[in-house]
Amino acid sequence: MTNTLSQADIDIITQQLGRTPSGIRSVAHYSPNGVPQVLEMETWVFDQPFPTLYWLSSSAIDKALARIESQGVVKELEQRIRDDEELRAAYHKSHEDYVRRRWDAMSDEHKQIIEEKGFTHLFEELGIGGIKNWDQIRCLHMQYAHHLAGDNIIGKILDEEYGIREIADAEMK
Repeated sequence: MTNTLSQADIDIITQQLGRTPSGIRSVAHYSPNGVPQVLEMETWVFDQPFPTLYWLSSSAIDKALARIESQGVVKELEQRIRDDEELRAAYHKSHEDYVRRRWDAMSDEHKQIIEEKGFTHLFEELGIGGIKNWDQIRCLHMQYAHHLAGDNIIGKILDEEYGIREIADAEMK
């Protein structure tokens, strides 16, 4: 469920990002304490296709995930995806969920522009983080944003094995 942006949300997001936000459709997820953590983005921004549906705005989660990424976790997870057929199938379902949610969130106006300009294939083929190879992980931030707003197996692993949900739930205004 998405929520419309309030001025308070915009102020917090501006502080989180360190710049004035643009291209935001709504807040897709708040912490239990009311802090915007995941933004749902427009699909057509600055006269260009923007296939990233969910954008992580939380600086607390961002720092925790950056720390994990610097330890080589992305490569480890990609190896697990290659080795584990069930995990690979679940990960592909995560991409399918993302693609479906992106189409469902797209305005009729943006669908028309994207179709007219020949970008439909991007929104059908590109998964989480705009990635074409659904066995790879571009970044944990996009995976976790999708996890908080949708259905993402990598986000579940990050919660279970790295305690990211505790960091997310503790975020205060």
